Amino acid sequence: MSIHRLCLDEYKGILDVNSGAVHLVDELFYDLMEVYDGSNGSAALAALEGRYPRRELEEALAEAEELQKEGLLFSPDIEVPPVFNEEPIVKSLCLLVTQDCNLRCGYCFAESGSFGGARQLMSKKTARAAVEFAIAGSKSRHNLELDLFGGEPLMNWPTVTFIADYVRKREAECGKNIKLTLTTNGTLLTDEKIKFLNDRRVMLVLSLDGKKETHDAMRPFPNKQGSYDVATAAFKKTIASRQGKNYYLRGTYTHYNLHFAADVLAMTEVGKEISMEPVVGKDEPWALTEDDLPILFAEYEKLGREYLRRRLQGEGFDFFHFNVALDNGPCVAKRLSGCGAGHEYFAVTAQGDLYPCHQFAGREAYRLGSLQEGVIRPNLVAKFRNCHVLTKPQCRSCWARFFCSGGCHANADLINGTIEQPYELGCRIQRKRLEVAVIVQAVLQSLAQEGEDRRPVIDNFTYQN
Repeated sequence: MSIHRLCLDEYKGILDVNSGAVHLVDELFYDLMEVYDGSNGSAALAALEGRYPRRELEEALAEAEELQKEGLLFSPDIEVPPVFNEEPIVKSLCLLVTQDCNLRCGYCFAESGSFGGARQLMSKKTARAAVEFAIAGSKSRHNLELDLFGGEPLMNWPTVTFIADYVRKREAECGKNIKLTLTTNGTLLTDEKIKFLNDRRVMLVLSLDGKKETHDAMRPFPNKQGSYDVATAAFKKTIASRQGKNYYLRGTYTHYNLHFAADVLAMTEVGKEISMEPVVGKDEPWALTEDDLPILFAEYEKLGREYLRRRLQGEGFDFFHFNVALDNGPCVAKRLSGCGAGHEYFAVTAQGDLYPCHQFAGREAYRLGSLQEGVIRPNLVAKFRNCHVLTKPQCRSCWARFFCSGGCHANADLINGTIEQPYELGCRIQRKRLEVAVIVQAVLQSLAQEGEDRRPVIDNFTYQN
């Protein structure tokens, strides 16, 4: 599939899949692209004759043919870049500084932080070794990312402070730029911890699931009491302390809150930088089902409309999953393989074992080695490296392949028992989200191009990836 048509209310767009170019178009051009395949001009005109004036159809076809000549419509397939034949470089490492948690979230993939094993904390010795593993593995690469994760990382505050101080020291010594991120449920944040994290330039992912009733239903303390009030009080203080920057409120929606748009909008009362992901599960009561999809699709459209309305009125918020790049997008390698789990991105457990990512931790079939041994399963690393959108049959024919990069390997393995077959329900949700996201970004960019704060007259605005 080389082009894909997009629609949100009166806004209509054409995505050229391989180039990443997006064209906001009128209804005639939109309908023409339903029958025109890049070579059947006469047949396309005949199919629409009677619905539109002949001259207008010919003008639209001529415009389509010109876009083809420019490589912005029906562009050729992307080939695997040479970088995939090179030895991989570590770009990101997730440190499970705690395999324990003070909450008991109902949908937790990590089994309330234990990852299916004993509850434990990462030592400073292991943390130091993990940082050195990442620095050595990044080779000459200037940028490196380290994520502090759990469980709840703040349960192991001494190791968190050690890592932050050690990283800032080694960063200066190595001449690297090391981005530190910490994910927290917020219930253990104090003024002292907030100041420390701010001073050490630690990006924060703050776990919040929306409205109070939604959050408390799935994210309680062990005594069944909800955590919303404690968490949001800390989040508001934290966000204010860093002038509304360097954080994301990150939520999860489940079968219990299918109308998640209301939860996203409720989160804007706490902060303006928001992410909301669908839960992934099999037979659990909170898992999403095929029957849920029409509701979820309508919710993404509802959220897209409100996102646009607020942005146009100067009351906007940032929804992470609407931030698709329509210009200067990711490099080809990134578009093919996404996060790089298993070959550019690894996770290290509290005991120092290495896995393809934090969601694989505890799945022994995917253990790659340890900090002490190093990576001892190069064949598994190669498998992850070569498992991308051009090698997976279901991905090769999907219009969204260069935006989603084949989806999450851990979710695919959880649902299908293999990383080579994508999680189809997740794919369908992702495709809908991307359709809304691309239209939203195209409309916003057309407004910026016009330099006017009003709804644009739909025309053939073109944005190239």
